[in-house]
Amino acid sequence: MLHCVRSIMLDKKDELHDRVDARKHELMAKLAELKADTRHDAASARDRVKKELDELEVHIKDGWDKLTDGARAKLNSWLSRKDTDTKAKEPDSGR
Repeated sequence: MLHCVRSIMLDKKDELHDRVDARKHELMAKLAELKADTRHDAASARDRVKKELDELEVHIKDGWDKLTDGARAKLNSWLSRKDTDTKAKEPDSGR
């Protein structure tokens, strides 16, 4: 029984890690795209993306092996607001 509980905990930890890594890669790609954009509103979007990446680094600063329940909750919150924060604030392409 204890083995099953540990397995489930590892699966959840691995899933969170995978979701965070995927989001981090999305943000890094978005940042690269925004760096090539010279419009003024792109600069503010770059700042928001950088802020999100900085926030992520704070949550995982101690490493995945030492992730606390509080840090896990913050990461889940960070992931849950990804659609509303980033997509709603993307610069208008003018098309």
